Amino acid sequence: MSNEKTSRGRAQDRRLVASGQDHEVAYEARKMDVSRDEVRDAVKSEGNSRAKVERKLDDR
Repeated sequence: MSNEKTSRGRAQDRRLVASGQDHEVAYEARKMDVSRDEVRDAVKSEGNSRAKVERKLDDR
């Protein structure tokens, strides 16, 4: 196993919204000025891509 530190995992993780993680849902809700339920609904309809979720929440 390599000890090399890469940012690949982090970059991929930042692109996604984990709707099962309360802290990620709360962050996105504060950022977009919407409720947590609206964030979860956006993830359900658009998938967990952060860009798609934010676009959906902007269109509301």
